[in-house]
Amino acid sequence: MSDTGAWAIVLAAGASTRFGSPKQRVLLEPVLGRVRRSSVDGVVVVLGAHALEVSAPFVHCPDWERGPGASLRCGLQALPEQAEAAVVVLGDGPNLNPEAIDRVIATWREDKAEVVAATYAGVRLHPVLLTRSAWKRVPDEGARTLDAVLVSCDDLGPPGDVDFADEV
Repeated sequence: MSDTGAWAIVLAAGASTRFGSPKQRVLLEPVLGRVRRSSVDGVVVVLGAHALEVSAPFVHCPDWERGPGASLRCGLQALPEQAEAAVVVLGDGPNLNPEAIDRVIATWREDKAEVVAATYAGVRLHPVLLTRSAWKRVPDEGARTLDAVLVSCDDLGPPGDVDFADEV
C-alpha cells in the first residue's frame, strides 16, 4: 500500500432481503480482495443487519436501517486520524476494479476535490472518494447527493450491484 492518506470503507450493512440470505457471506471477501489490490492505506468494513466473520477491521452500525449514509458515517467515524480521505465501495460490487479506486485517488490528489466519483458510460457509481471536509455533509441517502468531480472508468467496467442470488 502506498502513502495516499486514503482509506477504503466497504459498505456491507444491508439486510439482503431481495437476495434471500446474507449476500455479504458470498460477495464481501472477493470485494475486499479487490480493494486490497488498490493503493488505499487500509480498509474498514461497515456491518449492520448481519454478524459476519470478516478478514478486515469492521464496525457495526446500529443505525444501518436509516440508509447508506448512516452506514457510511459509522465507517467514517472508525477511520484513523491520519486518514485524509475515504474511498467508499459497496460490499456487493463483485466486479470492482482496483484501478478505479486508484483513479479516484489520483484525481483527488491532482484536483484537490472534496468529492470524486467514478463513472461508467456516463453513470455515476462507485468508488466515491470523500475528503474529511465532506464527511459531515453525508445525508442518510448517502454520498450520491454530493456534487463530485467525475472520473471516467468506462474502460474498466462497472463494479456491479448484486441484489438477487441468481445474479452471482
